[in-house]
Amino acid sequence: MSTRQKTSHPLKPTPDQWRFFRQWLKNPLAVAAISPSSQQLAKQMIAELPAGAKRVIELGGGTGVFTHALINHGIAPSDMLVLELNEDLHHHLQQRFSEVHVVCGDAMELPSIAERCGFAADGPADAVLSGLGLLSMSRATQRSIVEAAFAVLAPEGRLVQFTYGPTCPINKDVLAALSLQARRASLTLWNMPPATIYVITRLRSTAITPTSMR
Repeated sequence: MSTRQKTSHPLKPTPDQWRFFRQWLKNPLAVAAISPSSQQLAKQMIAELPAGAKRVIELGGGTGVFTHALINHGIAPSDMLVLELNEDLHHHLQQRFSEVHVVCGDAMELPSIAERCGFAADGPADAVLSGLGLLSMSRATQRSIVEAAFAVLAPEGRLVQFTYGPTCPINKDVLAALSLQARRASLTLWNMPPATIYVITRLRSTAITPTSMR
């Protein structure tokens, strides 16, 4: 009887990592990273959901790391809408999450997509989680995507966006034009590459109590 122990391979890529990497090889400009988001990044993204969030939209579903984490967090699959523009990844998501609204579509068309698939019928979303590579997009494209996201969000809803860059991926002029504000939430070092999370919300005007001039 052999005493040789079986060796493990902790660095061996998972099937999802291979799937994601193959899509990156096909179109590196459209796929923002060479590997899926980490579970740690998913955990920190979900930590930025509004308290009591029940309806969530995900932009750029990838292999389903965030989708899986959202379901584990308690978000009902029927209360989720996931957009993925890559056809192969979209097909993978549909097979893996059959009860989730999974759509192959452009984030700039989010309001009409939410209407067509029936997601909008049950009300606005509490949050939009985004893994899109906004940093590499033009200012006009950024504005179209962010504007579309807030068109389907509740008044107190928020956009939770991660980026691989050192600053907020949404141009400050776009934020100003849409009356939005950005907050740097956290840094995830245990991700490849490391990622920073930003939370985007609507600006709130401060009420001014009138004083008598007499």
